Order: sequence, then C-alpha cells, then structure tokens
Amino acid sequence: MSESTSALDSAQLHAELDTIFDEVLNDLTDLVAIPSVAWPSFDASRVTASAEAVAALAEGLGLEVEILTAEQPDGTNGYPAVVASIPAPEGAPTVLLYAHHDVQPPGREEDWETDPFVATRKGDRLFGRGAADDKAGIMVHLTALRLLSDRLGVGVTLFFEGEEEAGSPSFRNFLETYRQRLRSDVIVVADSGNWAAGTPALTTSLRGMCAVEFEIATLDHAVHSGMYGGLAPDAMLAMTKVLASLHDEHGSVAVPGLHRELETDIDYDEATLRGDSGVLESSELIGSGTLASRLWTQPAITVIGLDIPDVAVSSNTLQSSLKAKLSIRLAPGDTPASAVRAVEDHLRANLPFGAQLRIVETEGGSPWRADEADPVVRTARQALTDAWGTESVTMGIGGSIPFIADLLEVFPDASILVTGVEDPDARAHSANESLYLPDFKAAIVAEALLLQRLGSTQ
Repeated sequence: MSESTSALDSAQLHAELDTIFDEVLNDLTDLVAIPSVAWPSFDASRVTASAEAVAALAEGLGLEVEILTAEQPDGTNGYPAVVASIPAPEGAPTVLLYAHHDVQPPGREEDWETDPFVATRKGDRLFGRGAADDKAGIMVHLTALRLLSDRLGVGVTLFFEGEEEAGSPSFRNFLETYRQRLRSDVIVVADSGNWAAGTPALTTSLRGMCAVEFEIATLDHAVHSGMYGGLAPDAMLAMTKVLASLHDEHGSVAVPGLHRELETDIDYDEATLRGDSGVLESSELIGSGTLASRLWTQPAITVIGLDIPDVAVSSNTLQSSLKAKLSIRLAPGDTPASAVRAVEDHLRANLPFGAQLRIVETEGGSPWRADEADPVVRTARQALTDAWGTESVTMGIGGSIPFIADLLEVFPDASILVTGVEDPDARAHSANESLYLPDFKAAIVAEALLLQRLGSTQ
C-alpha cells in the first residue's frame, strides 16, 4: 500500500479538520447567503450565482470544473449543475459525490427566528435556508477532498445539482447527456439524515412517491345553498366522502393494491417522535404496526391541496366541482404506475351520488432499498461509526428521493450510498432550518475515511 493510501484514523482527520473548520463554516455561510430557489416564481439568476459560487470552491481545490445544463421535458433548459472530476488511479474505483445547491423557498418570514439567508450560529447549530439541506452536503464533499488531498486513492466526480427541490425535472436527461462523464462505481448521495443528533445512520430504504390530482363534479353550475341544499348533491359533500374513504378508522391507508411491509429492525421512541414531529399531546398517532414501519415501509396518503373558497370570501353556494391533490408515499417494493392505478380505481369505486371523476394529472418516483450485504455498504457503516465514535445504524426514510431510480437505471452496476448531515431537529424545508455542527464535522471525517478506504482496498 502506498503512502498516499496508507490508513488514516478518525482522530487524525478530526484534528486536521479542526485547523480549517472556521474556513469551512465561512464558505458555507457564503453559500447560504445566496437564495438559490429553482422555482419559476423566483429569480433564476440566484441559482446561477449559487452554481458559480460552488464552482469557485471546487476550483479552489485545483479541480477543473464545468457548469452544465440539460433540457427539461418541456424543451427548456434546466437549472445549472456543477460537475468536476479527479481521474482514478489505475485499478481504483471512481466515486460520484452528489449534493444539490438549490434550496426550498424560505416560507413566511415571520416564522423564522433569524434571517433565512444569513447563516446564524447559535451554540452548536447554524441556522439558515440550505444550511443543512443541502449546501452542507456540498461542503461535506469538498472538505473531505480537501482533507485527503494526495491521500485520496480513488477517482472522484462531483455532481452538484441545481433543481432538486423543484423535482429534478432535467435530471434523467442530464444523466443521459453526460453519462460518460458521470459514470462511476460508487455513488454517494449526501441528501439524507441521521438517526439522532450524535447517532450516525446510513439510509438503506426510501419510500417512493406519486401524486394524483383529480376533480369531482356533481352539478353543471353552482347554485344557492338555501334554494337547493338538502336535495342537490354538492361537490364538497362528494369530495369529503371520497377523501374519508382513503383511510380506515385508525388512520391507516385503506386503498387496496398499495404494497406494504410491516417489519423494521429498529423502532422509534414515541416521545422522541412526537417531539420531533410536533404532534400535539392530545393527538393520537395514526396507523398500525411499529412506528418505524409506519414511516418507512407502509404507504401514506396526504391531501396536500383542495380548491375550495376561503372562509373569508365564502358564499352560501353549493359547489359544482372541486379539485384535490393527493401525495402518496409508496413502500419499497411498490411502483408509481401500480400505485396510481390503485388510487384511481379506489376513487372511482368510492364516488357517491353518481358524481363524475376526472383525473387531472399524475406523477411519481420509485421507492428504493439498498443491498446491505454490499461490501461498500459495510465500509460506509464502519466509516460512520469511526467518525462519530458511536455505532452507526441503518434506517429508512419516510420521504423520497425519486432520482435514485434514475441513477440505478443509468448506472445499474454502481453501489449507492445515501448519507446526510440532517438530524431530526434540522427542520429541512421548514422555518428555522439548522445544521448541527458536531454532526457536520463527523460527516466530513466519515466521508474522508470512506473515500480513503475505498481506495486502499484495491
């Protein structure tokens, strides 16, 4: 084994990281200051500025960097991604390091305790939009490479996407367009979280998702609720009955045909879960089975949109038609196409009063489960354990990363590792998003250990 790939230990890397950590935080602070929201209603130039800032950081490590785009399904250009590469030594694997530099919209300013685009440190947490999701992921990748320098021992390709929070519309075309440039043996997706602050985890399963938008009609025009109420079936009544049919009396999904698995190896503490999720003390948890299975391996359906008049402008009217949008989370083993069919069949079977149903739009992303017997997975878990000094766990995530399926289809032989810096109180997507700095440091060291060990095993 050469000197460049000789074994490094966690303590050495932590000590080296401490000497540069203030610089790392300054770079992350500069990235958080850029409101890189890749939604049509926001300034696209800010996403470009974010890509340029990330590219400059990568160039500072001596990498040759490109800012690239690909077409979205509608033919327009997608948002910019940053790509850079370090060639692999002879016989060594190439590792693709993925993160995204775009962020969620800030939401209501009054819900934030700090300016969402000013990184603000309070104790061991750094607050700001993107501080955790996912500009910290970018800094994990870049800082791990900085720590290793000529001790790397593997090839590396950086792929920092610019539209993940907008659903990655150009992602699949991007993979196809730059397939040769992105081809790799191991893919590290730094966009997940850990079991708890201070307890590292490797994400080994993700629920898939699909969305179904539909319209129910019962009248050809709206009418006076006093004149016809009690006789004419209004769309709101039909809609509430249909929506109520989606769950049983315990709150479990009641749609036949949706796949479910009930067992998980580890489980949540209920008090912790209630605290993390903000469930009121008076509210009962819904569903059945272990708490972890309800979040990871069972389907969930949420009504995320309903087109009805606001209370402030409502009138005494029977609504003739209404639209609703469902978000459906799929258990590993299901497919979006199968789930959409099951939901559509259920809606039709439960229409009351002869109401008419029109499916407006559907979309979906596949679930995913890792092969925990993969030696790369075992290497990653050990790196996490060593970096944190705490035994790592494998866990599922109730959310979805739909592009994992695209990565598997384009690079079917690659090992995929889903890691991240978030903890249950990071509040990604919500107001007061924050990064727990001790876990951020451990994540950097863990990735450096992983990369060095992947190279030294060749």
